[in-house]
Amino acid sequence: MNSLARVNSRISAVCGAMIATLAVALAVPASALAEINEDFKPQNEFKLDPWVDIHIFGIDMSLNKGVLMLVLAALCTGFTVALVSRKMNVTGKPSRVQAAVEIAYDVANDTITNRNIHDNKVAKRWFPFLATLFLFIWFSNILGLIPLPTNTEHTVSLFGLNVPTFALYGATANVAVPLTLALIVWLSSHVEGIRAKGPIGYVKGWIPGGTPAMVLPIIVPVEILSQFLRLVSLTARLFANMLAGHMIILIMGGGMVVLLGIPYIFPLTATLGVFIYFLDVMLVATLQAFIFATLSAIYLGGAVASEH
Repeated sequence: MNSLARVNSRISAVCGAMIATLAVALAVPASALAEINEDFKPQNEFKLDPWVDIHIFGIDMSLNKGVLMLVLAALCTGFTVALVSRKMNVTGKPSRVQAAVEIAYDVANDTITNRNIHDNKVAKRWFPFLATLFLFIWFSNILGLIPLPTNTEHTVSLFGLNVPTFALYGATANVAVPLTLALIVWLSSHVEGIRAKGPIGYVKGWIPGGTPAMVLPIIVPVEILSQFLRLVSLTARLFANMLAGHMIILIMGGGMVVLLGIPYIFPLTATLGVFIYFLDVMLVATLQAFIFATLSAIYLGGAVASEH
């Protein structure tokens, strides 16, 4: 614990020094900011310019970099699930790949699913979904941190063709993706609760046992609101963390230098950007996938729990 505290203290000191130095660097005369680049718009990295326009019954189904990232995440998830199914049945001395697969399986099965869904039948029924959900979000987060040729706003000419430049784009940094996943989990938990207890029994389970009748007019709206806030919490947590991480990397990696026109702060901002990048890769991407899948399991488990 002491060593961990020392590491945390050092990290805090380094971050504090970086922020303090950046604050001093920015505290310069206004004349230094005279040539601010107003044409540089880092928020455009998150725009979904259509590559192929497709509109069906007034619904925009155009192909863009967001669709590409979702397809890549789905392919990686499918490949991993197939690999897990094959490696888990291998007998004999496990290889490194099989050992890693077994660790991932144990995390999804024991830590995420069985620890939060105490009904064994329900846990077995929802384990494939929760494991796939965890992997899909993890791959979406990781792929969003790998530079890919997705920037069609700024292109380069290659043998007469305009080729997109490399950029970072995470599907989970688009609110539509976390919201869609959250809606699936939210609706599934209610369906599972109604299946287990019936419509009336399930709704009655929202109210704590022994609640006095006189406070029901207050408790009932609060409980109904809390059900909808679950949807908001699932969506906002994943979306906000991934969006913030990408924005910080983009700004610190060079955007601030371009915006402010102060080249001498680049070593500091670039160092901070690299630090945040590796923090996202090593911790945030996995942590957010784990939290989303765990909360999903908690909501599913709570919907069928006898005490609710």
